[in-house]
Amino acid sequence: MSCKLCERFIISNEVTYDSGVLTVNIPTGSYKDGEQYCIVIAQTIPDTAIIGAPVVITIGEGTETYNLVNRCCKPVTACGIRSRRRYPVRVETTSSGGVFKMLGRTCCAPENNLAALEG
Repeated sequence: MSCKLCERFIISNEVTYDSGVLTVNIPTGSYKDGEQYCIVIAQTIPDTAIIGAPVVITIGEGTETYNLVNRCCKPVTACGIRSRRRYPVRVETTSSGGVFKMLGRTCCAPENNLAALEG
């Protein structure tokens, strides 16, 4: 008898922070539009990452980045994710790219919204 993980259970290859962006690299594969995946951030988030850094995902050796957004389509920042946690996401593609949309809530993150827009 052998045990298998679900083919949609994705364990990150690497987590890096550079130029104000937190990048989560996932294994090479075909991530289909409308499909749900569970991404586990297996590595430690670098100590140098600032809490407001946007989180993007790269696939394998590719350099294309895909935003990680919350269920309201707002960008997820570094303070909204944790290491060694599972994040259910759904892939949403467009004619020029796509995003990984979180299905659940982000981790506790401060709300730094402006009180108003002045013009």
